[in-house]
Amino acid sequence: MADPLLIQDLYIYPIKSLAGIRLTAAKVAERGFELDRRWMLVDESGTFLTQRKFPLMAQFKVEIAPDGLIVYPDFAPKNKINIPFEAEIDAQVAVRIWDDQMVAQLVGTQIDEWFSELLNKPVRLVKMPLTTHREISPKYAENGEAVSFADAMPYLIIGQESLNDINARLDSPVPMDRFRPNIVFSGGSAFAEDSWKHIRIGEVDFRVTKPCARCVMITIDQATSNQGKEPLKTLSTYRKVGNKVLFGQNMMALKAGEVKVGDTVQSLSEKANQ
Repeated sequence: MADPLLIQDLYIYPIKSLAGIRLTAAKVAERGFELDRRWMLVDESGTFLTQRKFPLMAQFKVEIAPDGLIVYPDFAPKNKINIPFEAEIDAQVAVRIWDDQMVAQLVGTQIDEWFSELLNKPVRLVKMPLTTHREISPKYAENGEAVSFADAMPYLIIGQESLNDINARLDSPVPMDRFRPNIVFSGGSAFAEDSWKHIRIGEVDFRVTKPCARCVMITIDQATSNQGKEPLKTLSTYRKVGNKVLFGQNMMALKAGEVKVGDTVQSLSEKANQ
């Protein structure tokens, strides 16, 4: 009998495109794990910022405190700022992620100034209020489900064996943080997740919606912000479908609950073309 697939790591990224946080347990919600990508940096026009254009964002570490988030840059770890869970000011602003436009909550002027100085660019930090309902693409939604400030879908799952497969082809292996997953599982074969349609983790069911198309962001070293060509260059030699390089699978939760490191992953149904 094959060894079970087990949850190895769980991650959230409270502020979009800043460093992630590893958890031992995470609360599953419709929009994504609790606190995952509920905040975002935007420019003066309200357009979202990511490492794609601002690699330095990778070096901003985020910690969870009882009353909010603590953020500091790796290059100046004593320069910390506290971001309360509840916004300091009652003001909203229109923001844009890709083709989606929505209303977000401004968090605080001093926080904006802190980020602007360190990034050398005028920026504002915004939070997604519960009143903002950013719908998943109708192509994948079942009941008009919402998503946070993530690129497209609430969850991303990757098997450790899939990373091992790409690393076996690289001169210098890369860590999993290049791919910014929410869920990493151990066991099974490389790219086992590609065949899944409906899975269960612990007691929570998820629907696997579509492969994750990768971009230049995976070429950014999350520890240094340095950018190269790998692993995108090698992935494109054997994981390219059409004009997209695929690695990992996007998912949506079918109910709320909690998942933990060590939980079993079960495939309940697989894609017909596998």
